[in-house]
Amino acid sequence: MDARDADLKKDLDAGLRARKELGEEYESALIESFLEKVDQRIDSTIDRRVRRQLAEQQMVVARGTRSPRATDSWAERFGFGIVSLVLAAPLSAIGGGLGGRAGLLIAWLGIVGVNVAQAARTTPGFFGRRDRAAEDSDWRD
Repeated sequence: MDARDADLKKDLDAGLRARKELGEEYESALIESFLEKVDQRIDSTIDRRVRRQLAEQQMVVARGTRSPRATDSWAERFGFGIVSLVLAAPLSAIGGGLGGRAGLLIAWLGIVGVNVAQAARTTPGFFGRRDRAAEDSDWRD
């Protein structure tokens, strides 16, 4: 039990003692007073949580990291794939022309590597890793 819980318990005990002394005619006023204190406690807890979440979001923005789900649309990912395929043709020709099969293989390994890196960056769960922040926010919503 933290100090605030102890304060609420003391307030409740004081309210019960006051009811015994003052009688039933003051019961509703005593209950309203106690409920107002509980309401203030709930409001302060919510305010503190909201401020903490805003501070965490500001830290993420300040660090320059971003949530892939929030910023990478399907069209952006599709566009990246199209551009990599368009560039694959000249890269294949250059790699194959200069290095034969080995050059062609290296060119395609580079193309695949860039696409895998992009997919890992924008897709939570790629390579089996899990995006805990996204899971937590999904759970809270």
